[in-house]
Amino acid sequence: MSFEVVSTNPVVKAVVEGSAPRAAQLAASRGLLPLPQADLLELLVGLASSADAEIKENAAETLRTQHATDIDVAVRSSETAPSVLQYFAGQTELPAGVHEAVLTNAKTPATAIESFATRTTNGSLLELISFNQQLLIQNPAIIDAIIGNASRTPEAERRASEIKREFFEKERGAQQIANELRARGNEAAAEFLEKAEFAGDLGSSGLSLDDALFLAQHIEVPDRETDDSWLSLEYIEEVYEESEEQREATINKIIGELRTEEDEIPGDRISMINRIMKMGVKDRVRLGQKGDREARNILIRDPNRLVSSAVVNNPRITEQEVEVIASMRSISEDILRQVASSRQWSRSYNIMHQLAKNPRTPLANSMTIMTRLQLRDLVALTKNRNVPEAVRRQAQRLHTTRSGGGRG
Repeated sequence: MSFEVVSTNPVVKAVVEGSAPRAAQLAASRGLLPLPQADLLELLVGLASSADAEIKENAAETLRTQHATDIDVAVRSSETAPSVLQYFAGQTELPAGVHEAVLTNAKTPATAIESFATRTTNGSLLELISFNQQLLIQNPAIIDAIIGNASRTPEAERRASEIKREFFEKERGAQQIANELRARGNEAAAEFLEKAEFAGDLGSSGLSLDDALFLAQHIEVPDRETDDSWLSLEYIEEVYEESEEQREATINKIIGELRTEEDEIPGDRISMINRIMKMGVKDRVRLGQKGDREARNILIRDPNRLVSSAVVNNPRITEQEVEVIASMRSISEDILRQVASSRQWSRSYNIMHQLAKNPRTPLANSMTIMTRLQLRDLVALTKNRNVPEAVRRQAQRLHTTRSGGGRG
């Protein structure tokens, strides 16, 4: 017969495997051999599947006569064979306490627990199974067995359903959050979650449902306000999969820049940076376009120009924010050029002045901007050792011309 013997007792092995004389097998099937309880139960369970009808019937009957207390002690032991645990998991007439011991024994096969969860009428035991999160994650068929059992308790159903959503229905989980956000009137956040790449496979992205909800709460711009026309072909090369090392470097860069501006970075901001950087480039672009001031303040520092460009194109970005961006020494030249060329922001004197003082502003833009600066600001530029020499010279020429050749 096909049966894996766990016992090290040679008598058990010989009887179960059929190498012992039939007389010994018959005696064993009636429980007449002097064996420890664990060995006896394993032997009887093995013989209960014997091809010999008489031995099989004897073993089944002997198992039925075992006292519930003895069975309870055996199934609580870590030494009990899995075959024994599986057998008693299938015996519906046993006391609930015995079944509880079987279900909580780490050696009980998952298939036995699934079978038990499918047919039991004891809702409390289904609830007990639902508390073993690791078991359910490793064996999702048990989740379905609990949910499909009409005797389940509300608590068993809730726990099994939550595990199913969290670990096996990520996309549905994100959609549920989106529906809740929409019901609260937060259309922008709902749209973001529905279209985010990470929402389709939270497990691979490393983001949890809590992370997704946290990020969605920083969305303030609905789709109808966004304009993707700036996403020209020149940016396509910026969309790529980053390595963990690249993402870690970006996190360190952003945190490093913030630390130069603030005495202390709150823990929740560092947490937000880490959550944001779990997203791919496309999702960070969408967050840059649709996110609130806090999200913009982080993403403008993203070294990927596609992400930082999205921040500048966010319809809710304020003149004060752009003025700060124009003064940033760590910002990409492409972003400074974008701000300088913007019809909207070029009307702001303060923004143009900050660009003129920023040594990273492309020289051609600085030269154009300086024609609009007031005399006092041109004088300041002639003395500013941080800007390129060409900018200082041009500032001096413009000042001299406007002042009629007088001193600056």
